[in-house]
Amino acid sequence: MSVKQFKVLLCDDSMLVRKQLKEIITDAGVEIVLEASNGKEALPLIKKHNPQIIFLDIVMPVMDGIETLKEIKKLHTQTKVVMITSSGTQTYLKTALEEGAYDFIQKPWKETQILSIIDRLKN
Repeated sequence: MSVKQFKVLLCDDSMLVRKQLKEIITDAGVEIVLEASNGKEALPLIKKHNPQIIFLDIVMPVMDGIETLKEIKKLHTQTKVVMITSSGTQTYLKTALEEGAYDFIQKPWKETQILSIIDRLKN
């Protein structure tokens, strides 16, 4: 599967974070499906578009990343979920990995981290 065939969903309550991620990912030639500001917004998009990769913030209002990850794994076990975490959320991070997260990145991230994850997934 070439990277251009990837569908990606960005789920973060920060519009700035979504914008920064979108720029990095689209510059790498990846199709972005949609963006969501919390898990409750993300789940219908996931059901409709079945993205291969989801970048998912852990700490969000309405429905957090851990709850959302559990629901994603019920719907689409093959979807790769990359958790995004800020410092001080190690407990959440451990839980996310136990629940089936593919990988995680720590805020603030480096562009190379995002590109490395995309590169691994396209092979």
